[in-house]
Amino acid sequence: MPEETIALTQRARHRLKVIEAVTDRRLMQTDAGGQLGLTTRQVKRLVAAYRAEGAAGLVSQRLGQPSNRRLKEPLREAIRALLVERYPDFGPTLAQEKLLEVHQIEVSIETVRQLQVELGLWKPKRRQGARTFQPRERRGRFGELIQIEGSPHAWCEGRSPRCTLIVFIDDATGR
Repeated sequence: MPEETIALTQRARHRLKVIEAVTDRRLMQTDAGGQLGLTTRQVKRLVAAYRAEGAAGLVSQRLGQPSNRRLKEPLREAIRALLVERYPDFGPTLAQEKLLEVHQIEVSIETVRQLQVELGLWKPKRRQGARTFQPRERRGRFGELIQIEGSPHAWCEGRSPRCTLIVFIDDATGR
């Protein structure tokens, strides 16, 4: 079987190895289905596609094509026009509510948000990175720095007055 050069993801490479094992009769279809999370029938379909087209048969034919659930372009243009003309300063949630309430256009908040970002009406919030703190050097000698922690609590469960547990931690040794 001629091998074409196809860019495969890690998951697709694993699928290819399992399907090759099935075609070489080193693995049963039910076991392959268990490894891939597929039914035996789906594995049979993949084996047939692999035998007919090689590794290319395992890659989805829909790859790179727009979704069937995508909004039609005239509707997208109508929503864009409304967002620019009537709702330029609205957030995605309020704009989506107004589109539904006033114009009877039912789209998701995420769709409205993506259109607003595309039009420059909404700036996506940047995620803050983890703040890094400069590590403090431990003290060199025992007793040079002692950290004290107190925890007031009813430690004796009402059998005596409230107490405070005090802990002394030496910075040099951690004891």
